[in-house]
Amino acid sequence: MNKIKLTHSQVGEIAAVMADSINRYAATVLPSNASNACLKAYPIPRGGVPVAYMLATFNHCRMVVVDTPEEADIFIDDLIDSGATVERYGDAYPDKLFFALIDKRNPSTSFFRKWVVFPWEVDDQNNDHSMTDNIVRLLENIGENPNRGGLRETPARVVKAWQHWTSGYTKNAADILKVFDDGAENYDQMVTVKDIPIYSHCEHHLAPIFGTCTISYIPNGKIVGLSKLSRLADMFARRLQVQERLTNQIADAIMENLQPLGVGVTIKARHMCMESRGICQQGHHTITTALSGKIKEDDRARSEFLQASF
Repeated sequence: MNKIKLTHSQVGEIAAVMADSINRYAATVLPSNASNACLKAYPIPRGGVPVAYMLATFNHCRMVVVDTPEEADIFIDDLIDSGATVERYGDAYPDKLFFALIDKRNPSTSFFRKWVVFPWEVDDQNNDHSMTDNIVRLLENIGENPNRGGLRETPARVVKAWQHWTSGYTKNAADILKVFDDGAENYDQMVTVKDIPIYSHCEHHLAPIFGTCTISYIPNGKIVGLSKLSRLADMFARRLQVQERLTNQIADAIMENLQPLGVGVTIKARHMCMESRGICQQGHHTITTALSGKIKEDDRARSEFLQASF
């Protein structure tokens, strides 16, 4: 995982910049003749609490901590990630500004796409518990007791499992598709690897997607080790996905790295977001196809691919 652990001194430096921003805002909304007037700040549970109390200790920061969002002038948090929390409080209190140590919505910051760990999220040995803490909160939210015997080690197991299930984010197609130039020795017929197992998770509900993938390509002077096609499908599958995009990503990566005469990819999968929730109908398969080059344009090549796929 692309992770950054902040030190206390780093947080202090960022907090000083944040305090300046709060002061500038205070100067625009507080009476100019009331030099001791302060903004009322509500800390967003849980990460906003240490940040708010830290800022309140700064002599130059014109804010005090209050107990409820209704009485607050501004909101304080440690991190803006997806922006969902900002939107929720913004909808309820549209006239109140939101301040955070780090705003990951800004791609120009070095924290963009990194998992940020604050000093209050680690133990004395600098071990990060932020992910397992989230799983504990999930268990509590659904009404479970995270301290009962069967669940004590569950948070750590879940974190390890999700690191495996989403390991595709740490890989790229160019490294997987090692090409053998002229290894085909003028072979120009279709190469097919059929029924590659795929395991993924849908990006809408984080529910499992599983099924098979068939990949065909027609070499154009370059071939790739057959196991690499399986690895490529697995790489893209081990990301949060929708099946249509997954199918296109596999086909596009082969076209880009092998420059073949044609590519065909078919995925046949089951979606637990449909089978175990919502409509709750089991046994359905979703089939998606991506065709490029000769396999798309030539009727005989397309027919050969489709016959091989089903």
